[in-house]
Amino acid sequence: MRNLFIFLLVLALLPACAPTATPMPTDLPATAAPTATTAPESGITGQVTIGPACPVVRIDQPCPDNPFQATLTVQTASGSQVTQFSTDENGNFRIALAPGDYILHPEAPDAMTRAQDVPFSVASGEFTTVNITYDNGLR
Repeated sequence: MRNLFIFLLVLALLPACAPTATPMPTDLPATAAPTATTAPESGITGQVTIGPACPVVRIDQPCPDNPFQATLTVQTASGSQVTQFSTDENGNFRIALAPGDYILHPEAPDAMTRAQDVPFSVASGEFTTVNITYDNGLR
């Protein structure tokens, strides 16, 4: 009876010891931050800005765009949502994504502030830089 109990216990615990593999399809949900035990292998990084910052831009007086905190949506090439995230207060972001083709869709915070969708590709083991510039409508 004791040997049967030990056998059943070992049999029950055996699957917990087996290594598992995680597939990385192109529509795998992104993570906003890597886990403490693993570093992301691929994804996107970049900054969001907004401009123009001055009502009249002149060649002799530079007026760079300002950092902008925004909400961005990552979609597959066919338009399915993968993840949505917000940039930090300086407009910076770094998001882990599986290799594949995507579209970065900047969400419009109001009727005047707009930015264009940006298609991009992620290669295995690399972070692709994608920068977004919102037009604030200032003219």
